[in-house]
Amino acid sequence: MKLGVLTVPLYDRSYDEAFAYLANLGVQAVEIGAGGYPGKGHLDPEAALKDPQILSTLKASLKKHNLSISALSVHGNPVSPNKAAAETFHNDYVNTLKVAKELEVDTVITFSGCPGDHPGAKHPNWVTCAWPPEYLEILDYQWNEVLIPYWKDATALAAEYGVTKIALELHPGFCVYNPRTLLRLREAVGPAIGANFDPSHLFWQGIKPTEAIKALKGAIYHFHAKDTKIDHFNTAVNGALETSPYDDFLGRGWVFRTVGYGHGEEEWRNIISTLRATGYDGAISIEHEDGLMSVEEGLEKAIAFLKPILMYDPPIQMWWA
Repeated sequence: MKLGVLTVPLYDRSYDEAFAYLANLGVQAVEIGAGGYPGKGHLDPEAALKDPQILSTLKASLKKHNLSISALSVHGNPVSPNKAAAETFHNDYVNTLKVAKELEVDTVITFSGCPGDHPGAKHPNWVTCAWPPEYLEILDYQWNEVLIPYWKDATALAAEYGVTKIALELHPGFCVYNPRTLLRLREAVGPAIGANFDPSHLFWQGIKPTEAIKALKGAIYHFHAKDTKIDHFNTAVNGALETSPYDDFLGRGWVFRTVGYGHGEEEWRNIISTLRATGYDGAISIEHEDGLMSVEEGLEKAIAFLKPILMYDPPIQMWWA
């Protein structure tokens, strides 16, 4: 495994400054935003494809700081019923595939997306229940007429650029949000579809990450280290579905926290061990979205927390077995 960081929170500095800062803390890999919601603060694929010197300079900086790229992130909704938004997200995805080839990166992270409820819809419609029956009709339309056809084409395009792993982040609000929906799309589209496993989006759904990791054995292509603090008093009253502002720290049922501030060391040791047991040996990429901490404090606390927990060496031959 490698200790990694998503560099988006460090857009206030150049990527070389960000790389130097992270390498000094013991980070081994970086996940770089390349469009969509993560933005292009450290890599603009369209510009890089026009000017080869941009990628040459980026590669030199990575080499200087002894860092590798774990993945390029281009989270978006390419199946949005808003045609302009869908086109923008799709174009960012395509440009990211092209630049991934130049950087020899085989993993691209995004969301599955969420269509509307019919061809003339204006907004996405995330279905979360099976009744009344029209909700199942919406799901049938979304999956069979939009989602599956899109990702069949999108994975075929990825293969042309050497990107063999499309890591979809399991995220509520999109069609793929838990292991069942990820595996459904993977079965329909093929093994290029896998998961960007982020426990923070699973904790509040009531999903136990270690069991979800087991269910996704062989289908986890990237991992986000981010935590969630559940307020059991607030969820006891209003449940876990939340539309309150993220900065309502005391009123929400849950908030994102840096690693270790939502769940303790034992939980994270179990998560890392289960990843190893199911064959995942990639980056453990810290995503900082803790509204109670500065970027530096959140990242540094997460790095210090994870360093002794990660398993860096391959397992030994069990001579006792």
